Formats: sequence, structure tokens, C-alpha cells
Amino acid sequence: MNFIEKNVSVEKAVIILSKNGIQIDEKEAKIILELLYLVSKNYEKPKEKKTLYP
Repeated sequence: MNFIEKNVSVEKAVIILSKNGIQIDEKEAKIILELLYLVSKNYEKPKEKKTLYP
């Protein structure tokens, strides 16, 4: 999986998660980051409802 802009490095993800009591290695962090990037890529923001009155 290839993303143009990766704002969080694998090392940073390991550090952030360890501060919150989650111990993972770099391989697991890479999988988690890939999942999060995939979810964010496919997320569609809810469309704004148009009302008759502004």
C-alpha cells in the first residue's frame, strides 16, 4: 500500500501507542498505520443537508 503523504512514521506510532500502554513492534505499527490510512482514504464526509430556509 502506497500513500503519498504519510504524516506519522512507524517509529512515532510505536512511541505514541506505548505512551498509552500499548506495546507493539514496528511490524505491527506498520499494519495499524496502513489500516488507518486506508480507512481515512475511503471515508466519505456526510453530505450537508440543504434546507429551504437559510
